Amino acid sequence: MSKVILKGYIIVSSDDLNTVKRELITHIALSKKENGCLLFEANQDTENPLKFNFYEEFLNREALSKHKHRVEMSTWLKVTINAERHFEIKDTD
Repeated sequence: MSKVILKGYIIVSSDDLNTVKRELITHIALSKKENGCLLFEANQDTENPLKFNFYEEFLNREALSKHKHRVEMSTWLKVTINAERHFEIKDTD
């Protein structure tokens, strides 16, 4: 079965750091509840406190698309709107 992997990181400003850390807890919980989300890991980088690493697995592209749509309407997007994003998406077999 093919799945979709999204991995990467965001860099936030020091002004947004505390808000991002608080909202990340909710973002993780909501993401894990999504239909088609197989794995969702996110954590603050141990060497750079402004960096947050993500590793996500979804059942298929449709599940990833639904995740992205939910995020577009979320508080998470509002608190990370100014974050620098670095992600790659890969289909697996």
